[in-house]
Amino acid sequence: MKKILFIILICSLLISGCTESENSQKVETGDHVSVNYTGTLDDGTVFDTSREEVAIKEGIYQSGRDYEPLSFTAGAGQVIDGFDDAVIGMEPGEVKTVTIPPENAYGAYCPELLVSVPVEQFHSANITPIVGQKVTTQNQVGVIVNITDSNVTVDCNTKLAGETLTFTIEMVSIDKT
Repeated sequence: MKKILFIILICSLLISGCTESENSQKVETGDHVSVNYTGTLDDGTVFDTSREEVAIKEGIYQSGRDYEPLSFTAGAGQVIDGFDDAVIGMEPGEVKTVTIPPENAYGAYCPELLVSVPVEQFHSANITPIVGQKVTTQNQVGVIVNITDSNVTVDCNTKLAGETLTFTIEMVSIDKT
């Protein structure tokens, strides 16, 4: 009987020890993490990735960019809220797919961020405005979306404003702090 109790006690200690060890490998707020990720829009279009082979395949490769795991401190606001929330509780090697609504990503599209600039301001600066061109106006970066004889409309919303985003996230490493 003593032998059985001893075996049960040892097994209990081993199980509880393993459980604590596993919990310590899960991401908690304040941990420094590295993840690989791929972000897609509702229609499946890949808009960003940390993986070079995915960027090449999807036609979004940018020369000069380092394609490597994204490193940040979980819960520190260094990434969008929904991404921050998604990594909490993940373990090294775990892969998760999460869908993030606009309010937890880049926010709603704001029509107020459409700025009308007199075309003369561009001409006086020797700039020929072109639809799709990135410009800085009123301390904001935007994209020219419309040109008339008298005005240039610049959209200062981020290109992902109002978008629901889906990320596939792979936890590469966790550095407990």
